[in-house]
Amino acid sequence: MKFNTVIIGGGLAGLVAGISLQKAGRSTAIISTGQNALHFFSGTFESMEEAPQRVTDLFAEAGIALHYTPGVRLMPMGTFKKAALSLEDISLFPEPAIGHKALIVSLTGYHDFFCDFLAEGLEKQGMQCRIKLLNLPELEQIEKSPSEMRSVQIARTMDRNWENVVREIRILLRDEDTVILPQVFGLKDASVLSKIRQGIPAQVIFTGTLPPSVPGVRTQMLLKRRYELLGGTYLMGDEATGAHVYDGIVHSVVTHNLGNHFLEADNFILSTGAFFSKGLRANPFEISEPVFGLDVEQAPDRSDWYNPEFMREQPYMKYGVATDSSLHPLSGGEPIKNLYAIGSILGETRPELGTGGGLAIRSALAAADEILKPTAE
Repeated sequence: MKFNTVIIGGGLAGLVAGISLQKAGRSTAIISTGQNALHFFSGTFESMEEAPQRVTDLFAEAGIALHYTPGVRLMPMGTFKKAALSLEDISLFPEPAIGHKALIVSLTGYHDFFCDFLAEGLEKQGMQCRIKLLNLPELEQIEKSPSEMRSVQIARTMDRNWENVVREIRILLRDEDTVILPQVFGLKDASVLSKIRQGIPAQVIFTGTLPPSVPGVRTQMLLKRRYELLGGTYLMGDEATGAHVYDGIVHSVVTHNLGNHFLEADNFILSTGAFFSKGLRANPFEISEPVFGLDVEQAPDRSDWYNPEFMREQPYMKYGVATDSSLHPLSGGEPIKNLYAIGSILGETRPELGTGGGLAIRSALAAADEILKPTAE
């Protein structure tokens, strides 16, 4: 199978690159193993201190509303973190203060939202907090199994029964000016969030839970749908296992499911993530990139990879694939001319592109722009 561009990795970076190229009329295929970093997405794009119209337009075309409000967001431990460009779900505030009294509401049997820690963090900042659990009959079936009481499973039920949540909270509400809920609403219909906010006579804040992330899963589904509507080929549940590279050019990649049927393309994009998604692998001797065998920027002495103090910053988290100025990764010190590395596989080797979601978006757009540059005749 031949495409203009084959993208290895179907997370945020891979989908943004794929959508950008499909919009420009290029044929692309994305190879995705399944779960990716969007399933852990907080809802805020790190290091996006500006709001480029290109980004907000791209997401809006996929049905994802973003807002740009430089300030801070409430974290699950009751602390605040600097934020700017975020999903519409996420409430941002000009300073670390959200009100005077908070009603923190969770669901009976749901253990991935830590109300006590949230309350403790807010109370240290002078806010009065009260915790209540909702015992909803709609959740009785999945509540029987703790493994089923996860955010996505709850959201599938709550998106059909959000009115009951509003009714119960209105009964519980006293003189609180703020209601804090876990992010277990709006899996397939983001309008549920605004309906809940409209139905409760107080400020409503949706706060993060343990993964999977409902706003992240929704974002992934909408970006994937947009990509496929543009004509992209999304190979779900497959994995790139190797590549054919000659004279600094990638000719094809091998995948687990396609066997002897190789994916050929003029360009290739590597967006396989870092250690979590096995885009980078480590053994006692080196950190490596498994598909192309690319150069990885790393300390030569293993003892320098980590900090013995577990809670301190760990050096290995900054390591990533080495690239030239055009995001061509290096192999043996030489760039592979039709291959681009984007997203978290770069680590912090390209600080000008930011970190987290900002790195994913900026590097994806930069790689797409390089591919779309007119070639000299």
